[in-house]
Amino acid sequence: MNANYRRVLTASATLTILLAGCATGPSIRSDYDRSADFVSYRTYDFASELGTDRAGYSTIITSHFKRSVGRELEARGYRRAESNPDLLVNFFVDIEERTDVRRSPPPTFGVGYYGYRYGLYTAWPLYADNVRTVRYKTGTANIDVIDAEGRRLVWEGIAEGRVTDEALENPGAAIDSVVRDIFERYPATAGSAANVPE
Repeated sequence: MNANYRRVLTASATLTILLAGCATGPSIRSDYDRSADFVSYRTYDFASELGTDRAGYSTIITSHFKRSVGRELEARGYRRAESNPDLLVNFFVDIEERTDVRRSPPPTFGVGYYGYRYGLYTAWPLYADNVRTVRYKTGTANIDVIDAEGRRLVWEGIAEGRVTDEALENPGAAIDSVVRDIFERYPATAGSAANVPE
């Protein structure tokens, strides 16, 4: 097998593996206040003005987030209390349209009798790039958990990633999945100390 042909195949295989790795899900990160007394937190409610509401009304996206976040907190032993909750929860979503211009050399390589003179009878990769424009949506979801009495952020979870057409068509399922992934980083259960390793 021609050495140049092997190089092209190896580069193609590497690119395929990298793209597959990007499709595994959103990037998740979180942080929490190490001085917060998580042992004292047992109840929650939602902030009066949520980041997903618009112009004074509650959106369908807000309803999806409330359901998903409530399920995750209650699975950790918290109960909702509309009067004097220990924690307030807020969430924000941002979706942006992005455009990438991608250049890649075509798989040109010499074969046959003149194969050893690769480049002399075929286009050099730098002069024969394939150019394509890729448009896609990226989304960021933030969940903030706030000490209601002290009015300070005690935990934040963030998910960032590509938003698929399927997620836009079925946002409830997409939000369930993202909220579940974010709360895997939540540091405590109701009435217990934070247990995230330093």
